[in-house]
Amino acid sequence: MARKPPRWYFSFGSAYSWMAYRDLVTRYPDVAEAIDWLPFWEPDDAHHDHLEATGVQLPYVAMSREKYLYVLQDVRRLARERELRMVWPVDREPRWEVSHLAYLVAEEHGHGRQFIDAAYRARWEEGMDISDPEVVGGLGAALGLDPGLLGGAWQDPEVRSRGLKALNAPYRDGVFGVPYFIDGFQRFWGVDRLPGFVSAVRHRMAAATAGAH
Repeated sequence: MARKPPRWYFSFGSAYSWMAYRDLVTRYPDVAEAIDWLPFWEPDDAHHDHLEATGVQLPYVAMSREKYLYVLQDVRRLARERELRMVWPVDREPRWEVSHLAYLVAEEHGHGRQFIDAAYRARWEEGMDISDPEVVGGLGAALGLDPGLLGGAWQDPEVRSRGLKALNAPYRDGVFGVPYFIDGFQRFWGVDRLPGFVSAVRHRMAAATAGAH
């Protein structure tokens, strides 16, 4: 059985995932180019019911007030350490299909990474509501993509079907939060575990290069 490529699961809804993204592309661009990028999000009711019916259970739990207050403090601290300008989002009832299914469309058109950058910047650096289809459509337009195609992806039956398949991947991989990194049997959860993942991937890449000579 062929070994799966190293990969990471990201979500536009997670500030920790945003910071992991920034670390990955600025500090470890070689690893960023060598791994698979896979989305992970909290499904809407229709997707949730379909996943449950097929035996797919994603580990979402409500956040306590105490944990929420801790996360607010922790995220601000980590952003300051990275000298990142951060605006805490105000989207009170997010619809994560809007942005993540738009990503699948952007990826299909060869602009997946650019869309990820734009979506993270919009939500965590500019305070925009990426659950608004018009906002997401605007992100697509800035990339030269049809804004209606991206803004309407969350309602497109074919794209929603692809979204269900995408959400099967974290279930199979046992993902329980983001950012989540996998290299072979090694798993790394959290932005602070990214250096360990990078080390593992680079070690394997070096060994493969040495074996080819």
